[in-house]
Amino acid sequence: MVRRLRFNGTGSGLDGCPAVHEDLDSREVIVHGPPLTDPEDIAQLQHLGDGEVPIVVPRELLVDWGPKGMTRAAKIIDLDEFGRLFTQFEHTAWRLEARRRYASDEVADTYAQFIRGRSVNWDGIDAEWCANRRAQAALGKRIERVRIVDNPATEGQLYLLDNARRNSAVGEEISNLWRADAERLNVPEEDFWIFDSRLVALLNFDGADNLVSVELITEPAEVVGYSMARDAAMHHAIPYEDFAASLTAKE
Repeated sequence: MVRRLRFNGTGSGLDGCPAVHEDLDSREVIVHGPPLTDPEDIAQLQHLGDGEVPIVVPRELLVDWGPKGMTRAAKIIDLDEFGRLFTQFEHTAWRLEARRRYASDEVADTYAQFIRGRSVNWDGIDAEWCANRRAQAALGKRIERVRIVDNPATEGQLYLLDNARRNSAVGEEISNLWRADAERLNVPEEDFWIFDSRLVALLNFDGADNLVSVELITEPAEVVGYSMARDAAMHHAIPYEDFAASLTAKE
């Protein structure tokens, strides 16, 4: 079975060696760098087995990019505190939406209109939410989302594709990414926001697709991992207008 490896970082500028990778499934760490070759140095090593190759890496590489122990207590915030993050961020807020449905969407009047085949008028919907997004965009802040879509798309994903008209109108940038591409890129199947590339708000859902809690992540290596997933998703995602047009062309 082929490993799913994530590049964590390098301690040597742009040439990529030495570097640290992490197995996303087993959590094993792979480190590569120049081998230790001096026989007198090798003779001092204990428990070096056949086929094992000692390598030399800077201490800073492991400190900066080695996965940290998973003993930290999760910092859970309530939804009011979560909402305040959207006024407190300074530069960028970015969202990955990876789920096939969201229970909160399905209780909205607009969802009922959509599934009945009626055209949804998004003007004035969620006035407070829209006002906040417009205010942040007016300050020069960027709010972006990538929404993962199955093939064929679920009803909830098609609803959000139509909903993107509202998000775009208030200053957000919305793109879509096929799930097959997300899996190929090792984009996590998690919903999260990244604020200013330094804070991750991980959204936790129950089995009925209800948002139940928000976990803040500030540990640098973890934030970098989520930021790398963001960069991969953004590079391959398709603006929602083009994505919607491609779906229409297939019908």
